Amino acid sequence: MPDTERVAVAGGVGDGIDWSVPAEPADDTHPRRGGPAERRRHTRPRVGSVEVLAGLLILLVLLRGRLTGLVDSPRWQTWTTVFVSVVVQAIPFLVFGVLLSAVIAVFVPRSFWARALPRHPALAVPVASCAGVVLPGCECGSVPIAGSLIRRGVTPAAALAFLLAAPAINPIVLTATAVAFPDNPEMVVARGLASLVVAMLIGWLWLRLGRTEWIRLPARAEPEGSRARAFWAACRHDVIHAGGFLVLGAMAAATINVFVPEVWLRQLAGSPFLAIPALAVLAVLLSICSEADAFVAASLSQFSLTARLAFLVVGPMVDLKLISMQAGMFGRGFALRFAPATLVLGVGVATLVGAVLL
Repeated sequence: MPDTERVAVAGGVGDGIDWSVPAEPADDTHPRRGGPAERRRHTRPRVGSVEVLAGLLILLVLLRGRLTGLVDSPRWQTWTTVFVSVVVQAIPFLVFGVLLSAVIAVFVPRSFWARALPRHPALAVPVASCAGVVLPGCECGSVPIAGSLIRRGVTPAAALAFLLAAPAINPIVLTATAVAFPDNPEMVVARGLASLVVAMLIGWLWLRLGRTEWIRLPARAEPEGSRARAFWAACRHDVIHAGGFLVLGAMAAATINVFVPEVWLRQLAGSPFLAIPALAVLAVLLSICSEADAFVAASLSQFSLTARLAFLVVGPMVDLKLISMQAGMFGRGFALRFAPATLVLGVGVATLVGAVLL
């Protein structure tokens, strides 16, 4: 009698029917077993990031003569300078944020957040916003950290409030603002207060109107093995998603810098009604790191202090590279809703705070 294997069927026990079926051959080349012969026929070469990078390098070598002529033009030199400066400014803080995000994901238990944050979401929002004071990072690092917080069970409203507050009210940014505006110390207070208020309002607005399905975090595999392996797997995952969109955002910012005429800025500065939204939009387009934007704002002396405050409040919360990174981390649907709401609140709060303190 040939060998058989038993198939378990619900309700088949004791019903008088023999559910044994002939066992399939043990030959490794059996087509249903997916043996070596079958696998060889269906296996196709996979093109990964290493192959793509190698192909790009070969193209650069083959086309180096034509590319050199293009890069020699003044516009391309400006584009390259802006692109490299945005990426170089952001990468150290992106790496810091990715490492901290991996630490949160691997080494911090979920129970910690239940103890650290108030149970009521409305109270967790201001606590998470104020937590940004102790984190010396920029907007590039806050995106993966916020994603990791949501994965660890933190309410999205609190995580998003932290995402907005951390790049704008941490000690490094406030110190840089004080150095950039030595004759206007009230600018430091105005920036910290306005940024904190915007972060809390966005968190509470999410509690009121936000939906869970708007946030679609990219799937992250849970590797088996040691915590060290899980840590590096989380780092690689966040670098791929956040780093790639950082490059796209930097390319968009460099393109805007090249094609927006500077004379438009002078005309806008003369209009008290257009100066504030104009500098807010400029902050979105320039995509300057929050540690350096105060010095750029100080150089825009033709604009009022309130307009420059809007530049400092909006920039760390909404810019091209940040929108791109948020779309990669949380989904395009989230970014299309989150960025406009943050921009409107940022301009409104900066205008009110500037009218009172400046």
